[in-house]
Amino acid sequence: MLNIVLFGPPGAGKGTQSEKLIEKYNLTHLSTGDLFRKHLGEGTELGKLAQKYMNEGRLVPDEVVIGMVEEKIKSTPDSKGFIFDGFPRTVAQAEALDVMLEALGMKISGMIALDVPEEVLKERIRERGKTSGRVDDQDETKIATRIKVYLDETLPVAGFYENQGKLTKIYGVGTIDEIFGNITSVIDQYK
Repeated sequence: MLNIVLFGPPGAGKGTQSEKLIEKYNLTHLSTGDLFRKHLGEGTELGKLAQKYMNEGRLVPDEVVIGMVEEKIKSTPDSKGFIFDGFPRTVAQAEALDVMLEALGMKISGMIALDVPEEVLKERIRERGKTSGRVDDQDETKIATRIKVYLDETLPVAGFYENQGKLTKIYGVGTIDEIFGNITSVIDQYK
């Protein structure tokens, strides 16, 4: 089973590459944003618990997020693997994910980190903002804040996987197909 963490700052191209990887390897997309929307929308127990924290203006605890991820994995037993998009965001989440996957007889195959210079990221986000409708893609201060949060809070997750020998950095500038080719050459070594 192929389980990949696709990693990188906002604007690195994770969404674009994720779609292509899902198609090529027949993976199940696992996005915590999608999971939150599903559980909140369906009013599941996990959704109600998450909503309680959100209503209080607090972050949803890792146990709840991991519970949603575990439920998704268990509900797709025929999957050839998963592509983790936007998760884990913290080292604590990465550790919890490893424990949960191990209990299911699975593991992370590797993390692919898209490495893109900050100025290129900002330009891509501004361009995306012209069509995405996302307010945080159009405001320079919010763009800078998102990149800073990634560098301060999320980047340490790469170190976690690097210590396991599972991190591969891919230069995320070039054509979509060039970058995709570089990513697939790494993934093909996981098999």
